[in-house]
Amino acid sequence: MGSGAGHHAVHLAQVHGARVTGIELSPTQHERAVAAHADVDGVEFVQADVTDYLAGSEPFDAAYAIGTLAFIDPHCSLPALHAGLRPGAPLILSLLHTDLHGRGPSTEVAPREQMILLRDDPPLPTQMWVLAPQLWEDLLIEYGFRVETINLLPHPDESATVVRQLIRARRLPDAPARVSSRPRSTRAPVAHAAVGVGAILLSEQGILLGRHHCGTLELPGGRVEATGESFEDAVIRELAEETGLTAQAGDVELLGTLIDHVDSVLRITVGALVHAWQGQPTTQLDESVGDWSWYPLDQLPCGLFMCSAQILTAWRPDLSVDHTPAHFTVLAPAQ
Repeated sequence: MGSGAGHHAVHLAQVHGARVTGIELSPTQHERAVAAHADVDGVEFVQADVTDYLAGSEPFDAAYAIGTLAFIDPHCSLPALHAGLRPGAPLILSLLHTDLHGRGPSTEVAPREQMILLRDDPPLPTQMWVLAPQLWEDLLIEYGFRVETINLLPHPDESATVVRQLIRARRLPDAPARVSSRPRSTRAPVAHAAVGVGAILLSEQGILLGRHHCGTLELPGGRVEATGESFEDAVIRELAEETGLTAQAGDVELLGTLIDHVDSVLRITVGALVHAWQGQPTTQLDESVGDWSWYPLDQLPCGLFMCSAQILTAWRPDLSVDHTPAHFTVLAPAQ
């Protein structure tokens, strides 16, 4: 697209064995390409508007735009490209990042008035869409492409202010329709939150509590593993690791989330009620909590761990337990 005098199309055909259609709007450039390369096998030159041409052509396996899309409203060109490419086809766009006067890209999808300098003719007034990379990415996603890379290429002459964008994208399949997503950046987010679970086991003898080596009494529980572990799985794992008890996912009822702060760390605790389990609670080697015992609800001990106290009062607001406040959100029952 924007094949000009045809050099790129000929290179693709001769070096890579591609069958290439070079589309050029300018009659003069088209005539130059035909005159110079009419005998090259695998290359066809077409003088046409690219959006009009793609509307009537068979879908292509790949497309490469050499600056052309800067002169076409992307809300016209990108739908045409989506229709004119096969699913999975790569789309390579070479675009200006700075305009012809060295000004940086626009942050809105709007054209700029530009004067193109010609060799033998007066300057030609035109409109150009010189857009920031994020705008191009948003537009490509909107019209059914996945953006793979965007590179900024400065002019080899350091005194020149021209910078180009090289965008590699791929046309997404038509169905099933899916919304795309991507990381914000390649850097991991700064850790500022701790996520844990606490499990309530209620028997005829009362609530199961263990003593931490720091002295607090607390429910079975702990941190959620950073391996895609669900809250239910975290409850089952922590219960087995700390007490030796086993439970099934269907016996774990998530009550809700408690949110508070410890210094600059956001603490999120998910309370759960375990309705059935197997075994007898015993102290496990190498665990920080042990000496498991059952405590009647009307005889709860002092010195409860803060998160355990928050879970218990979220479950039973009538319990007389003091603790720092936490915001509790009830989880909707599973459908």
